[in-house]
Amino acid sequence: MSTWIRENTLNWIQLMAVKVLKTGSVPKHVAFIMDGNRRYANKNGVKKVEGHTKGVSKFCFRFDKLAETLQWCLELGIPEVTVYAFSIENFKRSEEEVNGLMELARQKFQNLLDEREKLMEHGVCIRAIGNLSLIPKDVQKLIAEAMIITKNNNRAYLNVAFSYTSRDEITNAVKDVVGGVVRGNIMTEDINEELISECLYTNHSPEPDLVIRTSGEVRFSDFLLWQTTCSCIYFTEVLWPEFTVWDLLAAVFYYQRCYTDLEAVKYTRRSAFLNNNNSNNRVNNFVTELQRDRESMLEKMSLGLAQT
Repeated sequence: MSTWIRENTLNWIQLMAVKVLKTGSVPKHVAFIMDGNRRYANKNGVKKVEGHTKGVSKFCFRFDKLAETLQWCLELGIPEVTVYAFSIENFKRSEEEVNGLMELARQKFQNLLDEREKLMEHGVCIRAIGNLSLIPKDVQKLIAEAMIITKNNNRAYLNVAFSYTSRDEITNAVKDVVGGVVRGNIMTEDINEELISECLYTNHSPEPDLVIRTSGEVRFSDFLLWQTTCSCIYFTEVLWPEFTVWDLLAAVFYYQRCYTDLEAVKYTRRSAFLNNNNSNNRVNNFVTELQRDRESMLEKMSLGLAQT
């Protein structure tokens, strides 16, 4: 059975390289656009779904590669990872491929539930970010169960962007804000960037320090557009299933070279926020209630009661 939790597989040279990099600034949150799975499948003469199984893209991929990469991140001292697993745009692909990816999602989330003791032992918190109402109810149930049983873990975080696009995320955040104004819970003067951020799927996470995209494509594919204003962006030619620890180390080294400039941008943005922040009890109560509603929906999903 595939496992989400891996033991260290690095050799002494790789461990030495990790140790050297850790003397510098290491990102606390890294996001991956895991691209190149279909090209990998074509290159190796396998079906597209097998290509995903070999490569953890649109979530179901070479699961082994995701597990490996998570372990490398932990070795580097990176506590939070976000992966672009399945875009809403992927629903436009062939029925066979979409069904295959959903089946792989069932398998992998079931694997996760089967090894819950390991997840709890290592303190791993699993979060799914995306419009889960668009996926089959049985997959919703598995994802919700994984999120609920690990929600209090705080040593490592894995955010799985599943049934996700940034446009959908921002649209739903705006709908929540508009609904709050209509109900009288907040006022129009309460609306600012911070409130929108609190209504995003990613509201529990800090913004990514580093975004890595594999396959040579130089675009974001509608991934975390709101959250990556101050992120370091690293594009690499390697296909995701062929991604190695050396590729990760190269990305972190690139981040370290950009660190001073990134911090200057973040400082300017923080200063602007502090000057414009208008948070008040009304806003805080609205955000708290919104999170309660989302937790309640998650509970319903875990019981198979949520509407699709």
